[in-house]
Amino acid sequence: MTDPHLCTPSGAPRARALGIPFDGSPGRWNAITDVPGVEVGYETLVMGNDVRTGVTAIHPRGAGGAGDPVTAGFHSQNGNGEMTGVSWIEETGTFSGPVAITNTHAVGVAHAAIISWTVRHHPRLADMWLLPVAAETWDGYLSDVNGHHVTEDTVLRALESAASGPIEEGSVGGGTGMTCYGFKGGSGTASRVVPYGAGQFTVGAFVQANFGARHELRIAGVPLGAELRADDPMSAEPIPPPGAGSVIAVVATDAPLLGQQCKALARRATLGIARTGTSGSHFSGDLFLAFSTGNPGAITPGACADDGRLDVLRFVRFGLLDPLFEAAVQSVEEAVLNALVANREMVGRQGRRVPALPREQVAQFIAQRIRRS
Repeated sequence: MTDPHLCTPSGAPRARALGIPFDGSPGRWNAITDVPGVEVGYETLVMGNDVRTGVTAIHPRGAGGAGDPVTAGFHSQNGNGEMTGVSWIEETGTFSGPVAITNTHAVGVAHAAIISWTVRHHPRLADMWLLPVAAETWDGYLSDVNGHHVTEDTVLRALESAASGPIEEGSVGGGTGMTCYGFKGGSGTASRVVPYGAGQFTVGAFVQANFGARHELRIAGVPLGAELRADDPMSAEPIPPPGAGSVIAVVATDAPLLGQQCKALARRATLGIARTGTSGSHFSGDLFLAFSTGNPGAITPGACADDGRLDVLRFVRFGLLDPLFEAAVQSVEEAVLNALVANREMVGRQGRRVPALPREQVAQFIAQRIRRS
């Protein structure tokens, strides 16, 4: 059996396979699905010369738990992007149902499809009201972003396929047509286990990485952008500007947290992507969501009758949050690098080509750095 820390289910290498050192202790699969209950599904569209897109679905409590709200927080590092449902998250520190991530011009379709899925599987929840969470990054360099190739059925297939366990990375799901630091980017994930008292909690991250200019790239603190400056066809294109594109990060944990604590956790995604080199382009929508699956059943969805009940939340003490913050930073950083390492070169719309990260060169640079230290 292959080691899920070193390769994806299809056998693509992950960042650890190149000898890249990481801090912290990963979970069983080193994935967001290490957080109990979290499920991830993909639908990947690669058709002809112009379609390189798809959808990623994340169920915080599994498909069966959509009616049980999670506490949550949102952070916008740079607002040139879209994530629906965040007004309610900001208001209440909660949301219900799945999260969908796709391309920029398919956000409305993803939003509508989440409603269709909920009507089908959780009609009582749908009868109240829904504010789905759908997010995007722009894949128009490699894909026909205006072609309406992502349909409600596309999103529904992603939602229905979601499962726990190890998950694919690279050019899959919503990350299919994405680029990162001038290399092929896309979907990546990682996790960390955090001791707490006599037990432990898990923090997991999922990123749709579509950001960064080539010269910015750092791996394990090593500035490799200049070393890897060759073969950068995107630098000759006026659209998108260098560094543009966007990144969505979803951070999950089973640690019981308040909404405000989740918001603080979401802010740490900024530090995770910064470790990979980016300074945050004006044309990059860098939007981060964090949620906690702790306190199952504690929040009464849609309650408006005064029955004398009080909802009760347990939460980690504020003074003990730092290990969770550290785990979020580490997981986001590794998730970005996994998205890069697991990828292959892609040719798409108008014959545009995006090279894969040169894994052998990266491994050599990292090995040299380790020897010197």
